[in-house]
Amino acid sequence: MMASDGVNGTSGCRCIKEETVYQGEWLSLGVTTYQDPHGQHRTWETVRRTTRCDGYKTDGAAVVAVLKRALHYDQLILVQQFRPAINGLTLEFPAGLCDAGESVEDCAIRELREETGYTGQVVSVSPAVCMDAGLSNCTTCLVTAQIDGDDIVNIRPKPHPEEGGWCWTLSSINTEFLKVLYFPMSELMTRINEYSRKEGVTVDSRVYMYAMALQQCKGKDPVQRSPGRIDKK
Repeated sequence: MMASDGVNGTSGCRCIKEETVYQGEWLSLGVTTYQDPHGQHRTWETVRRTTRCDGYKTDGAAVVAVLKRALHYDQLILVQQFRPAINGLTLEFPAGLCDAGESVEDCAIRELREETGYTGQVVSVSPAVCMDAGLSNCTTCLVTAQIDGDDIVNIRPKPHPEEGGWCWTLSSINTEFLKVLYFPMSELMTRINEYSRKEGVTVDSRVYMYAMALQQCKGKDPVQRSPGRIDKK
């Protein structure tokens, strides 16, 4: 791995102080004073979660859950929900925040059950990864899980939303807040693109990067060029 150094590097950078401008129930807005590589002091507007448990390096977990059933194609389980911050629908991995004393693995399995009704088995857990480091300190762990769709507990899954929320599947009549969707792993990128265009949803970057990575593993170009785009050569 190669890295640059000198005036464009990161040596000498450090945070000096943080001031809270606004404190809400879930988030706070602050101004961080930091030192750049030249020793100059600068400020940065920062959003922070107020809910991270003491001693935790992550805020929560996002679950990459694959449903496996005999004589069926493997399917990735995603959730669609309305996000007020973007005033629109998103397509995301099941995810949520860790409760105090709860492991990342337990958080992932709980959130999967609450949002989709499925019970899964954890396969792997990533380190804490940043969500949008240019804006906030929010981090998450990516947890891969497998769901045995032939297990009796997963035959007719019913979401178990926490208080104040609703979940629904394609076969239900309740249409508030969250919707469970299934995408075949063999055609993940194609199906996600088709669905997002048809329904006007914004795909979470983690979901899209996951689909792109699967495409690259197949030796296919993961980028769909827009009409009229001119690539410079």
